[in-house]
Amino acid sequence: MAFVRKKSVLPIYLVGGTWLVWSLAAPLYKPTHYIMAGLASAVVYYLGKIILPDRGYEIDDLEEDDNESEPQPQKPQAEPVSPEVQQLLQERDRALSEMRRLNDAIQDPTLSQQIDRLEHTTQKIMDAVVKSPDKLPQIRRFLNYYLPTTLKLLNAYDRMDATGVEGANIDGTKGRIEDIMSTICTAFDRQLDALYGQEAMDISTDIDVLEQMLAREGLGSMNLSTDDIQK
Repeated sequence: MAFVRKKSVLPIYLVGGTWLVWSLAAPLYKPTHYIMAGLASAVVYYLGKIILPDRGYEIDDLEEDDNESEPQPQKPQAEPVSPEVQQLLQERDRALSEMRRLNDAIQDPTLSQQIDRLEHTTQKIMDAVVKSPDKLPQIRRFLNYYLPTTLKLLNAYDRMDATGVEGANIDGTKGRIEDIMSTICTAFDRQLDALYGQEAMDISTDIDVLEQMLAREGLGSMNLSTDDIQK
């Protein structure tokens, strides 16, 4: 058991009240006045300690130790982000923002749907690499050529479309951009799929091994030959 003392605050209140009453009822402009008020406050403080003395109580040592040793909750710290990942995040936000701007500006419904598809796929590609930075080398060409060239083509389409003028050069260029957009969408989808190639291969291997083990234990439905089971 541990003994804890709780001090009474009443004497302090009484001292404050004494100074207040003294300033209202007696002069307080000479040093002797302050000395007398101080003596009166000391007497009041002493009487207050007698009227309401400090209190003490006992607590369990184990409870005290538990309270002292209880760990304080800590705020989760964000994992540090490498410069390459930070740059990738900035590139993702810039590319997606540009796609949304172009989508709002271009009125062609087919092209608008294709830009929506590109935006969705681009975000998934970037997010996959942010979660697994070791996949960054797989999208170097995507980042350095395919994505910026696609944005360049869409910006050219937007500028030509905004002129409101029909002509062989403008219509021909816009037509070629419209024709290649389907191919670009497919290429972006394949880039996303390629990021999961190794993971898909590992999962396929795990499934094959699991099926064989279940078959050997007589727990699966796979039809294996007697030679396969004896291996």
